[in-house]
Amino acid sequence: MTPQLALTEAFPDNAVEAHDAVELEELVRRQLELIGEDPFRDGLLRTPSRVATSLTWLTQGYASSVEDVVGEGIFEEAHSNMIMIRDIEVYSMCEHHMLPFFGKAHVGYIPDGRIVGLSKIPRIVDVFARRLQVQERLTEQVAAGLCDVLKPLGVGVVIEAQHLCMMMRGVQKQNSRTITSALRGVFRNDPKTRDEFLRLAHSGQRSPQY
Repeated sequence: MTPQLALTEAFPDNAVEAHDAVELEELVRRQLELIGEDPFRDGLLRTPSRVATSLTWLTQGYASSVEDVVGEGIFEEAHSNMIMIRDIEVYSMCEHHMLPFFGKAHVGYIPDGRIVGLSKIPRIVDVFARRLQVQERLTEQVAAGLCDVLKPLGVGVVIEAQHLCMMMRGVQKQNSRTITSALRGVFRNDPKTRDEFLRLAHSGQRSPQY
């Protein structure tokens, strides 16, 4: 199987064209040359194909939407208290340096006659995390996406992450974390609801690092 066919078969829903796969591999090969490597030595022969496949997978969120991943996973239900999923693993790539950032998302909402299947919430996070991102926008997009499909009384999202662009380069601070939040509806307007959500979101913190 040729590398470009492997890429298109691995991501049929992403509409990766064979010529796009070849072009992406060529760009990676040229990058290797520009940093002083020999892309034709044994250890690097298949690296352009591997990187192209990996990058396509890591950015598959561009080919998906909240509506796609939620599908028919919304149900009529009279539950009216907070529903929260903590510690959702988040892996994304910083759009400034294309280096990973990773951490956890805590997502809560108060339904208004409808609930969403629990597995759908981590999938919503991945729709936006699997794109080039900044953490601030990612947090807002997850909150907005859940609001759009569910129309709840309120949504709260907190993301805690470590960024390799700060850890491997630049200031090289190994123990720093970035915490962002997005609040909608009663999570913003009702102090008691907001405090309950933030308390639950931060209750599992153990130390300054993961």
